[in-house]
Amino acid sequence: MSNISRLCHTKPIITVNGRFPGPTIYAREGDRVIVNVTNHVQYNMTLHWHGLKQIRNGWVDGPAYVTQCPIQTGSSFTYDFNITGQRGTLWWHAHIMWLRATVNGAIVIMPKAGVPYPFPKPDGEPEIILGEWWHKDVEVVEQQGSMLGLAPNMSDAHLINGKAGLFFPCRDTHTYALEVEQGKTYLLRIINAALNDELFFAIADHNMTVVEIDAVYCKPFTTNAILLTPGQTTSVLLVANQVSSRYFMATRAYNDAPIPVDNKTATAILQYKGVPVTVQPIMPQLPAPSNTSFAMDFNAKLKSLNSPQYPANVPLNVDRNLFYTIGMGLNPCPTCVNGTQLAASLNNITFEMPQVGLLQAHYFGTKGVFTLDFPDNPPVTFNYTGAPLTANLGTSLGTRLSKIKFNSTVELVLQDTNLLSVESHPFHLHGYNFFVMARGIGNFDPAKDPAKYNLVDPPERNTVGVPAGGWAAIRFRANNPGVWFMHCHLELHTTWGLKMAFLVEDGTGSDESILPPPNDLPAC
Repeated sequence: MSNISRLCHTKPIITVNGRFPGPTIYAREGDRVIVNVTNHVQYNMTLHWHGLKQIRNGWVDGPAYVTQCPIQTGSSFTYDFNITGQRGTLWWHAHIMWLRATVNGAIVIMPKAGVPYPFPKPDGEPEIILGEWWHKDVEVVEQQGSMLGLAPNMSDAHLINGKAGLFFPCRDTHTYALEVEQGKTYLLRIINAALNDELFFAIADHNMTVVEIDAVYCKPFTTNAILLTPGQTTSVLLVANQVSSRYFMATRAYNDAPIPVDNKTATAILQYKGVPVTVQPIMPQLPAPSNTSFAMDFNAKLKSLNSPQYPANVPLNVDRNLFYTIGMGLNPCPTCVNGTQLAASLNNITFEMPQVGLLQAHYFGTKGVFTLDFPDNPPVTFNYTGAPLTANLGTSLGTRLSKIKFNSTVELVLQDTNLLSVESHPFHLHGYNFFVMARGIGNFDPAKDPAKYNLVDPPERNTVGVPAGGWAAIRFRANNPGVWFMHCHLELHTTWGLKMAFLVEDGTGSDESILPPPNDLPAC
């Protein structure tokens, strides 16, 4: 625990090695990484290495009670994994309760020695971590919402590298500043570590060239702003080719649903070398908070590089078709303020977290922890994005997994619904990358919408944003055996049960089986 002051509020927060955000992990493709974690705080803790595939090694993936039991207070655990076939920007964060609000940091994976980037070599490579700040303890905020049966309070500020910037009644003593030199090129590794907000990011008077998303190279394109859902990373090239001065970098929430979000703008400063700090920075033109057109257009521009060295191996044939509806619900809660408690569900199932790790239960054959009957389709077909539905909003509770045949190809359509309200949902699949075949507004049409699929160079990601009142279709090959979490990366919705897990069978050979658990695997 470290005492941290932001916006004239001081509170103890969980830090890693005393830092907020936490330290960056630097590695190369092909490296073995060993991270020794000792828990000195009152909360049980797990860490997740977001976007690392952890091939056959789900034991160190990190989501509490899915692939491991938490590290108890006073205990230690060693995360030991290989980085195979990946390079670019990822990140790590706590994966239990709301603790990732302060427990997070960047992962920078360099190419193998001697292998160049598929774009001009930059002169600098700073990390830019976007986040959120609550004046209160985040666990208290979460618990108060749960006790009331309502949504927890939204954040009090957004952050850029742990700082909120200048546009607050009580501003930070310091604002993050990035010094650049005239004419040089910089690779900004941008991470959305916010718990609950999709975020725009822009730099005054400067364009950015997007070259990589979620540690996958993409076809370069130039833009004056970018959009990241929670969990996503985007690396951009920035050329310091404007008049030597000071320019604001800024971030604020994107929200096109009728629900409140933290609408405050956080700022940092792009500082040209030699310019006095007394020069007033220029503010960028961020997209309007509800600019759905920009959001859809930006995502449509994202395409895999699909070069001979970095091909896009898109599954063209599908063995298993899944259709999951995303819904909000209300379940009885006698102790809550309205007698009901908000719930979230996939195919009307609100996921109940077990008290034993699911991978552990599967590996050792422990009975009674989960069932393998998560449905491939919703129980009821209706006009998913029509008029808001406010009746019969109860959900089913259960720890139900979907069993996937090893090496099969899977197509999953994620469909938002207007149960209580439409909302956007960033979904993260552990253990895999997937291809985003298409996204759309309204109800997915299985007869017409597959014709819109990009079968050549769709973006390859580990986190996809499902549009508010819309859908997203993804494909992946189930070639990584184990139990793998899939959940909304809005911590608010994950708390309410918007999650599930896939059980991918072992292959036929020893090289395709799940590795044995580590000797120091924490016990529940």
